[in-house]
Amino acid sequence: MILVSQLDTSKPPKNVVRYKFRDLTMEELKNVSMTYPNFTFSMNTYTFKDGSQKDLLNFSGTVPVKYGNSYNIPICLWILDSHPFAPPICFLKPTSNMGIAVGKHVDAQGRIYLPYLQNWSHPKSTLIGLIKEMISKFEEELPLYSLSYSDAARQSELLSYIAKITEGETDMKSRSKTGGRNEGCSNKITVVGAGDLGIACVLAVAAKDVADKVVLLDLSEGAAKGGTMDLEIFAVPNVEISKDFSASADSKVVVLTVNSLGNAQTYLDVIQGNVDLFRGIIPAVAHYSQNAVLLVASYPVEVMTFVSWKLSSFPKSRVIGVGANLDSERFQYVLTNLLKAEVLAKDAWVVGEQGEDKVPSWTSCNVVANQTEAMAACDSREKVANRAMEILKGRGQRSWSVGLSVADLADSILKDKRKVHSVSTLAKGCCSINSEVFLSLPCILGSSGVVEMVRLEEDPLVQEKLQSSAGSIHDLQQQLKL
Repeated sequence: MILVSQLDTSKPPKNVVRYKFRDLTMEELKNVSMTYPNFTFSMNTYTFKDGSQKDLLNFSGTVPVKYGNSYNIPICLWILDSHPFAPPICFLKPTSNMGIAVGKHVDAQGRIYLPYLQNWSHPKSTLIGLIKEMISKFEEELPLYSLSYSDAARQSELLSYIAKITEGETDMKSRSKTGGRNEGCSNKITVVGAGDLGIACVLAVAAKDVADKVVLLDLSEGAAKGGTMDLEIFAVPNVEISKDFSASADSKVVVLTVNSLGNAQTYLDVIQGNVDLFRGIIPAVAHYSQNAVLLVASYPVEVMTFVSWKLSSFPKSRVIGVGANLDSERFQYVLTNLLKAEVLAKDAWVVGEQGEDKVPSWTSCNVVANQTEAMAACDSREKVANRAMEILKGRGQRSWSVGLSVADLADSILKDKRKVHSVSTLAKGCCSINSEVFLSLPCILGSSGVVEMVRLEEDPLVQEKLQSSAGSIHDLQQQLKL
């Protein structure tokens, strides 16, 4: 390690000569040293997510933050060889007695995300400007907290993992060790998010006796309150409430219910807020439960399921959204019990995307004697389906009803029921869809998630609707910053 103040711009260190804009880079480092003299640098190998490696300047030190008291927050900046025309890669460097407070600007591995980085543009953007924004954002939401001795012991493995990342290693396949924490829990579910939906999921799973243990990860600021406090007061059996990601270790199913509560101005901003939130959650739960099925209930479910798939690097079969499972169950119920069309109900599904663009469909066609009878049968079925959808039109999706749907899906997964559900799954290759989008389609669910997609009956109107939804979702995804 070398103090930045000791740098000699006329004699740059070995490997720095490879930087495309060496003089600009060295000059900026010298400027930083005048304001933050404790910073040091070294040349280390950084491994990117695609496996490629580069020798880069590793720039480390502490920044002063006032949050009631004064704190020195340890950070590490990786300076890319195209600096200053590309932003650095930024991490926190927590010590063994520090925990990372996952938030809008920091993920579970300590990577820092700021508007300043996203909008980086030379010469307006500088390292000093970046550090000043870090200080400003960290004074709004402190990124680290002090761990008790027991908490520090529980998080030792995650801190080791973070250390590897900040040293340039990004192997997501490191093994998770739980230290016996979850022995005896063969069917464990973690619900991420302690809002109304998260608590509804916990209560529904507990009521249906789906799992041996349920962990509710409460990522909110401050002390437990509201429904979370009530769960503690009335001691719901086999339910643990925690703020520690390590509590989720070895879960068979991880349910995502969190939604960003920021002051977004547009629909795209709302979704980007959720993406920023997931960026701090998905890698952590994927690290601790590497064989889990991710079950996404966050809004909008199709997009957030796609985001979860991308951020987790899980196979597509193990990342699903709640999709139209609730709508399909209601649809089948109305057909059977209100319209007395039980024969139709068993093959009836609601598919596509949640909201106004969902559409009824069928997974088989009854054999009829001739084309005239076939057309009459289809016409009759369409009328019944339209009546059923009209009956369902006024019914919303309240937290408790979605919670029951989540419990239903978790039950099929944990008990390997091989039952068909309409869930958000990767639709590429279905109905001539060529983009990576998730849509609700009937799928057989088992312990490994989606076992098989059930083929829909060919219907030009349904295919047109699915293709239209796929196009609009894909266009939206292209605008997100993952």
